[in-house]
Amino acid sequence: MTLRTDPRTASHLRARDLRLSRGGRVLLAELDLTLAPGGVLAVVGENGRGKTTLLEALAGALEPDAGTVERHGSIGVVHQELATHDQRGPRTVGALLDALLARPLSALHEHDAAAEALADGTVASARRYDAALARVVALDAWEAPRRLEAALEEVGAVTDRERPLRSLSVGQRYRVRLAGVIAARDEILLLDEPTNHLDARGLAHLTRALREHPGAVALVSHDRALLEDVATTVLDLDPTEDGRPLLVGGGLEEWERTRRRARAAWEDAYRAQQEEHQRLQQEAAAARSRLTTGWRPDKGTGRHQRQSRAPGTVRALNDRLTRLEEHRLDVPPPPPRLTLPDSSTAAGTPLLRADAVRVDRDGPDGVPDPAAPPRLPGTTLRLEGGNRLLVVGSNGAGKTTLLRVLAGELPPSSGAVRVLGRARLSLLAQEDEQTEPRRGSPGERRRRSLSRLFAERPDVLLLDEPTNHLGISGVDDLLDALERTPSAVVVASHDRTVLRRLAHWPRLDLDVAGRAGVDTL
Repeated sequence: MTLRTDPRTASHLRARDLRLSRGGRVLLAELDLTLAPGGVLAVVGENGRGKTTLLEALAGALEPDAGTVERHGSIGVVHQELATHDQRGPRTVGALLDALLARPLSALHEHDAAAEALADGTVASARRYDAALARVVALDAWEAPRRLEAALEEVGAVTDRERPLRSLSVGQRYRVRLAGVIAARDEILLLDEPTNHLDARGLAHLTRALREHPGAVALVSHDRALLEDVATTVLDLDPTEDGRPLLVGGGLEEWERTRRRARAAWEDAYRAQQEEHQRLQQEAAAARSRLTTGWRPDKGTGRHQRQSRAPGTVRALNDRLTRLEEHRLDVPPPPPRLTLPDSSTAAGTPLLRADAVRVDRDGPDGVPDPAAPPRLPGTTLRLEGGNRLLVVGSNGAGKTTLLRVLAGELPPSSGAVRVLGRARLSLLAQEDEQTEPRRGSPGERRRRSLSRLFAERPDVLLLDEPTNHLGISGVDDLLDALERTPSAVVVASHDRTVLRRLAHWPRLDLDVAGRAGVDTL
């Protein structure tokens, strides 16, 4: 009897003494890391700390400055970005999926060819067939098409294989790729912000896939709910007192406790160092003052007394200056937080109104078809200074469409939008492809977009999936800032952290609105 084991349970990835830099800046140094079967490593940290760079090095797409990476098993990768063209021209949905499922598809093709070759009755043909069958079984290749169909459905991805990727929205492209990676079931998964653009159904499917994956996983995500569900170890790349990444076993809750303790100790050390430096500065200043005035004796005192005191005062000053010079300030201050400048918006000031706005979907001829389900159902709302609104709904329900209509970027098919009292409106799109120069990581570009938008001090903030690409602490900073601003704020989001933190905000559910026809706030 022959026993076959799942090769994914033997897959692993090991990094030793890894050093990574970018633009002359060292991101990581002396990092030792092992991805083991059944484990899910959550990589967290603020934007620009090296999370994406680390995944690229682990995947083999980036050569480390020092150290080694050993890979045992096939690797499936989800990057934060996705090219719509390759060397042959525009890519289609089908071409992307075929590339992602190349291993199981090639195994099936070889199995079919080996089965046909059995007709010659040779030993070599039989051995070829046995090898092909073993590979198909090991990869569970027969189930790959079914897995792909289910994954495309669950994440809400486009299934038309002839559609060019460039004709899809950023979110649609990412969902196609994620479905393909899930269906391919490579032994090692390296996923960079895979929850971006997923609705509740897609998030549930991704969570199940990661829980059931028998191989190794490294996951970059700001989605606390996902990390709470699947992470077994956390690698924190945010700055620490000793400059080394914080690696914590035991999941997200244990990491948060460890991080709080480490941060408190770091802040205590920083405060103590600053206080000691200030004390030494004061002592040096006092010694310098005594040298110029304080050591002089009272009037009438002999000259020899002044001369005998002077050397001691000079020695005291030199001693203080030496101690001040030797006292190094080597504990860096905490990194700056994402802040939102206050606007001058007065509470209760009417800013914006939308009356029964509806956006029809185009028919095959490119002309709006009122008989088809609308891109945005009839919606009415009023916004005043200080108002808050959380817009929710499944992918395709009309969240992005609503924000674009409110911002004046997209005219409604019916109804009207009025900006009142010369109110200033600012819209943050889901992705920064069109507005942000492609410098730095997607997370760094996201922070720049937010900073630029906040600097406009708008009366109405329209934010479409604003937490995409942000780190966990960046999400916390953003949500805190949105709670405090006097501006009116409209947020469209699937992010479960956002939904949990902003659960007290008024909510517009476009799934419900679509069934009811009109939703009035």
